[in-house]
Amino acid sequence: MAIGVSSSCLYPLSPCEGLETIGKLGVKTCEVFINAPSELTPDYATKLNKIKEEYAMNIVSVHPYTSFAETTMLFSEYKPRFFDMLEYYKTGFETAAVLGANIYVIHGSRLPAKISHEEYFERFALMVEEGKKFGITVSQENVNNHLSENPEFMKEMRAYLGNDFKMVFDVKQANRAGFNPLDFAEEFAKDIIHIHLSDHNKDFDCLPPSKGNFDFVKLFEIMKKADYKGNYVVELYRHNYSEPDELAAAMHYLEGIIK
Repeated sequence: MAIGVSSSCLYPLSPCEGLETIGKLGVKTCEVFINAPSELTPDYATKLNKIKEEYAMNIVSVHPYTSFAETTMLFSEYKPRFFDMLEYYKTGFETAAVLGANIYVIHGSRLPAKISHEEYFERFALMVEEGKKFGITVSQENVNNHLSENPEFMKEMRAYLGNDFKMVFDVKQANRAGFNPLDFAEEFAKDIIHIHLSDHNKDFDCLPPSKGNFDFVKLFEIMKKADYKGNYVVELYRHNYSEPDELAAAMHYLEGIIK
């Protein structure tokens, strides 16, 4: 278990540029956010691995650029398109495996959904099975304005998938959707395998940790009680902070309170 930083914090820098930037900051644990088709290939993964090795980093998860299209490409009424995209996602699974990551982040369908919950779960189960062939855990993130924003939907998904239900928990997304992030974490603590961290207050819904009033100590207590073995990564948007040094400062702040 470690505190890290997502390369997405540096967008619109490329994944290589973002990874090198946080590597220079001393970050050792990271998520790689892929921004374009040409970056979701084994060849590009080789470039990322060179940076990873130079800075002795550990890439634990991959977040594909295709999140914006998953409603249409994976979870629409037109099922043949899903199977075409499932083949494409195998390229992403292979890329993640080359990077040494074992978590692949899925946003899923935006609201309103075009298919039933059961159909959604059936398709997700097929993705999970394909991911396993590459040593990858396909994981559902809670995302505002998506089916997954609602704990009740996630409970349904857990009941359907059983042990294959794995969740990426995002603090800011729960907050944006109007749900208490701590309640969300409490409900799914044993299903969560990866966590995106950010802070917030009454005026701003995404801030660097230590700049808002979110109770990180309580979150860490909840996850420790559930014997959480995953990692925590700081995930912000570029306009949420001024200089990259703030990312390292947020990481060190969290390291200081998780002990």
